[in-house]
Amino acid sequence: MSKLLPLLEPLPATAPALDADEATSLAAAFKALGDPVRLRLLSLIAAHEGGEACVCDISGAFALTGPTISHHLKVLRTAGLVSSQRRGTWIYYRVRPEVIGRLATVLVPLGAPLTSTCTGEESDLPA
Repeated sequence: MSKLLPLLEPLPATAPALDADEATSLAAAFKALGDPVRLRLLSLIAAHEGGEACVCDISGAFALTGPTISHHLKVLRTAGLVSSQRRGTWIYYRVRPEVIGRLATVLVPLGAPLTSTCTGEESDLPA
């Protein structure tokens, strides 16, 4: 019986190795995403109509104060994951797709398979 299992062997090196500056920058972005609130904020902004949102659009999804949400958005902005633009009294946030794309290529180099077909009798994975 054949099942799709997560890739367990090393990925082919199709992307160049990171230099020190890029590694530092990407590490800061990954660190910012290490907080569940910030990860969810990024997801809500990306999923919002038009791909941008202000605090007033997304604050209802959290049991947090406005200043706390603003702090988390500042961390995302400082890490380069979102850009911001002031419009009147509101600041609108937009995900920076080029940074998200670079994070993705570090995790899964372009052209690399995401799954591997393996055969085996034993598996804890659902069929």
